[in-house]
Amino acid sequence: MQIHQLAYFVAVARTRHFTRAADMTGVSQPTLSKQIRVLENSLGTPLFVRHRGGIELTSAGEALLPHAQRILIDVESAERTVHEVASLRRGRVRLGATPSLCDGLLPQALTRFHERHPGIDLEVQEAGSRVLTRELAQGRLDVALLIVPLHSDEPDIETTPVLRERLVLASPSASDVPERMDVADLRDLPLVMFREGYDLRDVTLRACAQAGFEPRLAVEGGEMSAVLRFVEAGLGHAVVPGMVLSSRPQLRASQLGHPPLDRVIALAHRSSEALPLAAQAFKTELLDHLTTVGDGDGDLELV
Repeated sequence: MQIHQLAYFVAVARTRHFTRAADMTGVSQPTLSKQIRVLENSLGTPLFVRHRGGIELTSAGEALLPHAQRILIDVESAERTVHEVASLRRGRVRLGATPSLCDGLLPQALTRFHERHPGIDLEVQEAGSRVLTRELAQGRLDVALLIVPLHSDEPDIETTPVLRERLVLASPSASDVPERMDVADLRDLPLVMFREGYDLRDVTLRACAQAGFEPRLAVEGGEMSAVLRFVEAGLGHAVVPGMVLSSRPQLRASQLGHPPLDRVIALAHRSSEALPLAAQAFKTELLDHLTTVGDGDGDLELV
């Protein structure tokens, strides 16, 4: 039983005439008649009674008709859905990003993409790079923005570095810390520290160790939003990406040098599978947006 045979059958059932049904479906009358016979043979029973006054459905034809109509409707709906997805009028993107990127970079990128593709659903998971890497590997995300190098042995993850992100010291706006500092100057400052497993925690602790001291922790264990609130409350200072301070007037940034601190943002996806069309469109749009951001933001530069 073929889809085109069902279409011919429904056309004959509607018109009760083989020639008119052939015109409706765009085939010759002999071709249509032959395919109806093939369909009847495959089902093992006649579908039409042919007589001088016209054509009537047999009881088997009456039974088949609603099923055939439903199948054709479903096929048309499936074709329309696939076409809409292929033309990016519908679809879904499952995106992962680190908290600092969700707070600083991602909102503008998502707004830009949504304006151009309003029919595509966006699902965003905010987590650290280790979690995002695992979610990608297990197929629960299409694409992710995370920090490299990856602290994972997942072989199926392909990363493309896109931006270098400058890290700064965030302090309360009324603080008297200088605008430029060395990492060694953090020795005497109380720090608000991110939770275990957080990329920024590892960067900060490693920089302090290389400078020859262990930092004094005032508070530890928070995510990005909590750490920034703790700093705003005057509990201490924190090493954060410079871009997250753009909407925090109660905080000020001090540039860090000797050595300067930064980290690399990469776009990641599974190397064993092609990106879905919607995810590919988002990747293209995001890279274009990052080019604009990297050119115009002193805390970000293109890799």
